[in-house]
Amino acid sequence: MSKTVLLIIPTRTYRAAAFLEAARRLEVEVVVASDEGSTLSHLHPEREIVIDLNDPVAAAQSCVRRRSIRPLDAVVPVDDGAVLAAAHIAQSLGLRGNRVRAVTATRDKWVLRERLRSGVDASSQPGWWLWPEGAAPGPVEFPAVVKPLDQAASRGVIRVDDRAQLLEAGERIRRNLAADPACSKLKEGTPLLVEEFVPGPEVAVEAVLADGEVTFLAVYDKPEALDGPYFEETVYTVPSELPEPRLAQVAEVVRSAIGTLGLTQGPVHAELRLGKAQPWLIDLASRSIGGRCSSVLHFRSGRSLEEILLSAALGEDLGDLSLEAGTRGVMMMPIPKAGTLVSVEGRERVLSLPGVDKVEITVPVGGRIVPLPEGDRYLGFIFAHGRDAQTVTSRLRAAYRDLGIVIEG
Repeated sequence: MSKTVLLIIPTRTYRAAAFLEAARRLEVEVVVASDEGSTLSHLHPEREIVIDLNDPVAAAQSCVRRRSIRPLDAVVPVDDGAVLAAAHIAQSLGLRGNRVRAVTATRDKWVLRERLRSGVDASSQPGWWLWPEGAAPGPVEFPAVVKPLDQAASRGVIRVDDRAQLLEAGERIRRNLAADPACSKLKEGTPLLVEEFVPGPEVAVEAVLADGEVTFLAVYDKPEALDGPYFEETVYTVPSELPEPRLAQVAEVVRSAIGTLGLTQGPVHAELRLGKAQPWLIDLASRSIGGRCSSVLHFRSGRSLEEILLSAALGEDLGDLSLEAGTRGVMMMPIPKAGTLVSVEGRERVLSLPGVDKVEITVPVGGRIVPLPEGDRYLGFIFAHGRDAQTVTSRLRAAYRDLGIVIEG
């Protein structure tokens, strides 16, 4: 008898198709829970639940009421906005999952810093200050970075070099988020986090937890400098070209953070800066890499990252987790300006370039796009391969330059 997984899918995620395809390949039955109802017309009504992702307790109650219709074997959140609901649902149904308290820390950057204080070496965290709305910011060491507590993909993250810039950035971030219906908490008064700016290159870590045991899947290098004032991530390459001793340091910081928070199940995605003797943990999330970027990971087993995560959620063997030989990379295509996307020309020409594997435009023609720090979506993704990170990065940049992106407004 096949097993059934509840996928928690926020409406605006990029990840739904990859997880649904992974379930199909594993021959796993799927029930989908989303905040606005699915657009997946092939799903039977018994396999779809509408839940309120902003009310995880109510979401769990909805799923408990439905469990007699189709018993579930695992709960898998598909993106950041789903992880807290997934923790509540798993707990209510007695399924494998992270404790709510542990996941809460990965959804609030101030709580994350406070929890990590007890178990992560102080030399592995930047200094930080909480800035309540309506209050003057306290003493801050510059340069600094000001950010919302619960946003992802660098939305609302701004580097500031003095107090005047700090005040301006705080006003800008609060104004932008207050205008977003999805950020209703801000209208009640939400603080911002101000952190010490950490110089140096940045890496990301992909890992999976199974009953408290962490397995590191990949470390991504980020060849583009991320010095601000905004932090639009563009290129990831894998595997990392860091020396083994440095990779061991990165792994130890992430392992320590995971243990301190009490995470035990599922994916972990962490961001670290390498400008100091010890890697500095910038962020840690209880979900996998965002966007379409998981496609950059090619495992020797032939499994996708999503297949591995579904297998982990079901307590099954994960197979060979080593990556194929060679270097691969993805570019999250920068948005050059705000406006309406009119066209993207030259995709066939770009795909004929050496090493360019795929171009995915994720904004429909006629769609509105906004760059960081206000924006919350990518224009698209370019994938490439090559002999090393420098080659792959050059190919991704050339592909992006050759695309004819027309934006009006």
